[in-house]
This record gives sequence, structure tokens and C-alpha cells, in this order.
Amino acid sequence: MGMSRSRMHRKLTALTEQSTSEFIRTIRLKRARALLEKSQMSIEETAYSVGFNSTAYFTKCFKQQFGKTPSEYIRSGSDPS
Repeated sequence: MGMSRSRMHRKLTALTEQSTSEFIRTIRLKRARALLEKSQMSIEETAYSVGFNSTAYFTKCFKQQFGKTPSEYIRSGSDPS
């Protein structure tokens, strides 16, 4: 990308007000939400497909981001929160 890792981290933090790992996690969770809305994949399959190795950690992060667990999100008709 033509810049150092630390400079990229500073730019990303300035633009998104999130650390690099938080930004990547947010992108993964948004992708997971889209998969839960549009596919018939299980929660475990969805978690693994977006890069989470633990379904418990995925559920914790998902609830923190969207206010519902993945199973509650699916049951509620996948309405955006």
C-alpha cells in the first residue's frame, strides 16, 4: 500500500475511530449479518465463513454489535437494527 503499518493504523483510526482489529471485526460481523439474512447457513457455518474460530466469541461480538444474538436476529425476521 506504500505506507508503513503504523501509519496505516493511524489513518484507519482517524477515519473510523476504531482500532484496526475492531474495524476488521465490524466488517466481518456485517458480512455475517448479510449471510444470516440471505442464506440457509447455520450460525456455526456463518461464524466460520467470516473468520471467527469460536462460535461463542462470534455470538458475543454479534450481540455487542447488533444488540441481539444471531439466533434472536434470525427469529426476529432479520430486520436491521
